[in-house]
Amino acid sequence: MRSIENDFMKFWIEDGILFSEFKKETDGTLENIKALIDLRTAISKGEKQYWCYDFKGIKPYDKAARDYADKFGQDDLYACAAVLDSHISKFIINAFIKLKKPKVPLRGFKKKEEAVYWLEELKRKNEKP
Repeated sequence: MRSIENDFMKFWIEDGILFSEFKKETDGTLENIKALIDLRTAISKGEKQYWCYDFKGIKPYDKAARDYADKFGQDDLYACAAVLDSHISKFIINAFIKLKKPKVPLRGFKKKEEAVYWLEELKRKNEKP
């Protein structure tokens, strides 16, 4: 298992899935989002990933952070499953996705197991000969 972390975030790759979690409550500032994306890029080593992104611990992104994440946050990804701490957050992100049309498949989930299952299904479909 490969892993990397900074003072507020930890990433690791397990069974071909990239996982992340916040080590402490973190503000959604531009500086923190840049650090998060840089860390994700470092662990990915230029390879695209299926990312299970646990949102528990991040405070709402400010506008500059949202704009930066929109522009650079989907680089080097096949797909992203967002694990959220409430059904309302899940509904909001899934509605936003339908309107925004991200570059890569993105979906919100309440349970980590469901998020991983979805990523594994996408991975199997993409790896078919």
